[in-house]
Amino acid sequence: MTRLVALPLLAALSLVACARIADVGQAPELTPVADSNEQRAMAAPQPFNVLEDADPLRSASLWTGGRQSLLGDRRASVRGDILTVVVEIDESAQIDNSTNRSRSGSESLQIPELFGLPQSLEDELPGGATLGDAVSTSSQSASNGSGGVRRQERLTLRVAATVIEVQPNGVLQIEGRQEVRVNFELREMLVTGYVRPEDISRQNEITYDKIAAARISYGGRGQITDVQQPRYGQQVADILLPF
Repeated sequence: MTRLVALPLLAALSLVACARIADVGQAPELTPVADSNEQRAMAAPQPFNVLEDADPLRSASLWTGGRQSLLGDRRASVRGDILTVVVEIDESAQIDNSTNRSRSGSESLQIPELFGLPQSLEDELPGGATLGDAVSTSSQSASNGSGGVRRQERLTLRVAATVIEVQPNGVLQIEGRQEVRVNFELREMLVTGYVRPEDISRQNEITYDKIAAARISYGGRGQITDVQQPRYGQQVADILLPF
């Protein structure tokens, strides 16, 4: 049974090792832009604006409210538009707690008479032994615990996001990805979520705290990140070993 479990595990680890060996000396690959959610949103046909497209004179005026006019609203509003997401996280949290608990108890049970059984058995016991105190138990326990959490996060980033879908209620679903490769290390940032058009500033920017269901991921992959991670065998051992 142990051999049947070990063989698939070894095979999986071998495949992972082969994949990692293939990356030796190679820079991490950038995520392809073609056929991405952003590319598909930008390739979608734009909605027809009746007021501007049907009247050439109105669309040529400098005082119209259209997006192409001098004073027009150029904030993202339709699928395929681009806006800037500003991520400025500067947060800190500190939590301290401690607990103390103690408990003691004792139980005693005597059976000097139980249908005459203790008396009949005492003759079989060594000298001085008795069943007068047949059962006696005691217990005592104590526990002390303390814990603390101290966290400080600071992150300042700006990333361009694309409106990939407009919800029936007018809320915009956005998605943005930014990747920067320096030598053999790739830093990537991913932002997704839902924003209201009225929360977008006149500079076509929105802060992260106004994004509903925000998913912000900032990390990397490459040689430096690989060295900082435990080996796959060590991670498997940490999961399987009970001590």
